[in-house]
Amino acid sequence: MNLQNEKCVMVIDENLPIGIIEFPVPILKGNAQTIKSIREKLYEPEFSELTTVDFSDLAQGCKTYNEFLEKMKDVSEAELNYLGIAIYGAKKKVNKLTGSTALLR
Repeated sequence: MNLQNEKCVMVIDENLPIGIIEFPVPILKGNAQTIKSIREKLYEPEFSELTTVDFSDLAQGCKTYNEFLEKMKDVSEAELNYLGIAIYGAKKKVNKLTGSTALLR
């Protein structure tokens, strides 16, 4: 990103209260292998009740959800390059998956 010529902003409804989230969301750092490893562990029965959202290069390259669905038909999970993953659920289980992962600073 060219900081002199590009910008990223969020526009939030001004009527929402400040601090709209009730709990902090740590942002952890990893690499492609770390993310893929965590993603694979999420298939284990122990972690089945966790909610996850993954971010792949395929999804990032799509402009609409329909385009994403169409492209996903032809791609196996093994071919996806994960850029990130969000995990929500029981603290102990989330910590078991991510506890050794450092904060992104």
